[in-house]
Amino acid sequence: MPRRRIGFWYRFAAVLCKPPLVVLIKRDWRGMENIPAEGGFITAVNHNSHVDPFAYAHYQYNTGRVPRFLAKAGLFRKGFVGAAMRGTGQIPVYRESTDALSAFRAAIDAVERGECVAFYPEGTLTRDPDGWPMTGKTGAARVALQTKCPVIPVAQWGANELLPPYAKKPNLLPRKTHHVLAGPPVDLSRFYDKEMSPDLLKEATEVIMAAITAQLEELRGEKAPETPYDPRQVRIEQRRRTRAQERAQERAQAQQQAQAQAQQEEGQST
Repeated sequence: MPRRRIGFWYRFAAVLCKPPLVVLIKRDWRGMENIPAEGGFITAVNHNSHVDPFAYAHYQYNTGRVPRFLAKAGLFRKGFVGAAMRGTGQIPVYRESTDALSAFRAAIDAVERGECVAFYPEGTLTRDPDGWPMTGKTGAARVALQTKCPVIPVAQWGANELLPPYAKKPNLLPRKTHHVLAGPPVDLSRFYDKEMSPDLLKEATEVIMAAITAQLEELRGEKAPETPYDPRQVRIEQRRRTRAQERAQERAQAQQQAQAQAQQEEGQST
């Protein structure tokens, strides 16, 4: 299937965004040969800065295969932002949908039309203390297994040095370098034509995240932790510690009350 034309709105966005990106960030871009020249595909990208969607879009724009990002449906409804989102072909995600497959129907349709859909499988900025990819959500795997399209793992590093995760002010100087490395397609063939159970989707997602992490290890020249940061498990552990602390406080208060009661009774008996 032929590629979709870039179109007016994407070119207009590039005119607005590329000059400041060129001024603020140097580029070390590799792996463009792994971006398919034709047909629908997915890129699965790590996320470590609020700036990196723009920096990564710049990288892929230069390959001639513009990415279609998933975004909340509310952004498409009104004003200039809505017109730009619709015009550039971004993909609305209807979070109120109760059917997981239906929630990604637009992404599936885009891939089947020959588009590139860019996924941030982590779903949010990484919370790993050292900036490594976290465990992923299953949306990219779900679309990939439904369409059997290529999944290109992409690692990026450097936008997080310009604007660290959850920071409010950028670090403009010295000028930062945006490193990007796109790898060869992830082999998911062993998952094809099987029931998309939660366990299967989880395993496929782990394969995708491992490929992204391997690309980032090459970019950074160091090894990632053996176990990815899992925000769900961290929240569970935090709740467990909070409950343990609350129970300890309750026991301490009960002991204090018992001691006070004993002292009061001893005073009354004398």
